[in-house]
Amino acid sequence: MDSDTKETQEQTQQNAKEQLKAKLFADKARFITAGVLIIALVLILSIDSALLTCAILALLCLIGVREALKLYALPSALHYYIATTFIWVLAYFNERIIESALFILVMYASYLAYSKKITPKALLPFIYPVLPFLSIYALYKDAGGAGVWVIIWLIVIVALTDTGAYLGGKAFGKTPFCPTSPKKTIEGVICGVICGVICGSIVGIGTCGNFLYSLGITFVVALAAVFGDLFESYLKREAGVKDSGSLLPGHGGVLDRLDAVLFGGIVMHFLLFFLPGYKDLAIIL
Repeated sequence: MDSDTKETQEQTQQNAKEQLKAKLFADKARFITAGVLIIALVLILSIDSALLTCAILALLCLIGVREALKLYALPSALHYYIATTFIWVLAYFNERIIESALFILVMYASYLAYSKKITPKALLPFIYPVLPFLSIYALYKDAGGAGVWVIIWLIVIVALTDTGAYLGGKAFGKTPFCPTSPKKTIEGVICGVICGVICGSIVGIGTCGNFLYSLGITFVVALAAVFGDLFESYLKREAGVKDSGSLLPGHGGVLDRLDAVLFGGIVMHFLLFFLPGYKDLAIIL
């Protein structure tokens, strides 16, 4: 073996070691971040304070708006953050949480029509992610004393759907799901939805009071979670970026981590009001 060939092999081995080291470091960072997020979530849910929940969601929403501006190719401007903060203040003091954002959207649209100083694209961050974040807060508030349990139900569905899709795709994935996210497979999605539905339906019985109601809502929320992740992938692909942000080591940005939760939260909040007696239950609780 000549010296050039030996040197090439050594270089190849060195590159392989560096790639493995980088992957292990990335996985380590991912697990550490996940652990910190789980602990923070448990603490927030344990405290069960409307003010704290609103403040945390508002902060995440502001970070999400910053990430969304990059995805939508919009220049960062102070008025986005002022308007978003004002929306959350209104949402906390007003029972009509979603309308708090719609009120600001009307103001923006009116200013747009009158002055033509902002582009219609400026409304996009308020549609996503502000409205979905508000839906999660509305989900918590409208369920009254059961708000924490409803949020746990949502997280279980999304987490199990995501985990099931990942493991199912690794084990059985062959057929691409769609061009938007080439790594996703139909087999993985099916496995993910099945996992989310099995576990989520059980957790949701306490809220629904009926397994069939829980099963139906869980199934639709699991599907929404799949497409929430897909929508975020679409935005990133259109923007030409790998992640929406870099706040969470190993996970990317806030929108990277919460995309499925945001879609699932909207769907769950909407569907729960079809439950017989849910409005009365939410008021009593």
